Amino acid sequence: MKPGTSEEIVQSRKIKGVTLANSVLGRFDAIAVIEADSSEQLTQIIYEMIEAHPNVVRTETLLSMFIPSP
Repeated sequence: MKPGTSEEIVQSRKIKGVTLANSVLGRFDAIAVIEADSSEQLTQIIYEMIEAHPNVVRTETLLSMFIPSP
């Protein structure tokens, strides 16, 4: 992200599928937790909505395979 823009990225929590978005300290400036029903939906959220933001310089995607029990 461009310096000083993490708060704008945190506003991505308004995007459907983004369950958590916060500014963080360290290697990254912000983190977003996304829940999606399919890899296609995940791709749409990441690439079309988050990476399209003009202040996002680079992203790193980590997948959690945890499925909570009902």
